[in-house]
Amino acid sequence: MSAATATATPIDADARIPLRGHLRHTGALIRRNLLWIRQDPESMFDAILMPVVFTLLFVYVFGGSIGQALGGGQDGYVQYVIPGMIAMMSMTLSQGVGTGFSQDFNSGVMDRFRSLPIGRGSVLFAKISVELLRMLFATTVLMIVAVLVGFDIHHWGGLFAAVGLSAVFASSIMWVFLTLGVILKNAQSVQAMGFLVLFPLQFGSSIFAPTNSMPGWLQHFTDYNPLSTLADAARGLMVGGPVAHDLWVTLGWSAAITAVAAPYAIHKFRTKN
Repeated sequence: MSAATATATPIDADARIPLRGHLRHTGALIRRNLLWIRQDPESMFDAILMPVVFTLLFVYVFGGSIGQALGGGQDGYVQYVIPGMIAMMSMTLSQGVGTGFSQDFNSGVMDRFRSLPIGRGSVLFAKISVELLRMLFATTVLMIVAVLVGFDIHHWGGLFAAVGLSAVFASSIMWVFLTLGVILKNAQSVQAMGFLVLFPLQFGSSIFAPTNSMPGWLQHFTDYNPLSTLADAARGLMVGGPVAHDLWVTLGWSAAITAVAAPYAIHKFRTKN
């Protein structure tokens, strides 16, 4: 049998699986991934510790000086930075889906999955679903710490809307990291590439500080940075302020990234040797 025929066979078989079958396969794989987390609780350390460390670091190290610039002191900075950190969680934890996917490839787990009569896309959707659950857990930890350091929840509906918006954006970014997990050789390469992407996007945004004091060229970058619009939309929803523009721009970014990255990730996964 030729290589082209061998590649086409699983793809054709995947196309014949009905929607109910895809949903059943996705549910089974979600359960498998959750059981793996239960067997390896250390995999949750980043979701637990990252919100605590980042909140305490920025509030108590930078909160006084940046808060004074905002005109509200440290208490004012808490109200500013917490919605931004919800946006940061959506980006930072998304990287884990790529490193985990790469590790599964190198351990042979993916070869086993692709030998089974299951939907190929189900493997990727299950990964994203579990990472979204990890992100929601990390956000819960973040909000507990935020309340302890003085954050006032003005609008519960706005809080849930901000978390939902962050989850939508995170799911789109996860497709990018899934693609990296497929095309790069190991988890270390995925992590290094993720750092190169995450670092400028996070710190070249309005997550941690207002952008009006940045150089003009950097302000232009932050204007088009989806993390800035996500952070500003979350801030408007949770604390008050303009929401509509940043909300629609963030949703537009999410739709565009998903439309490009999701089909490409599924194609590379199906055809990877």
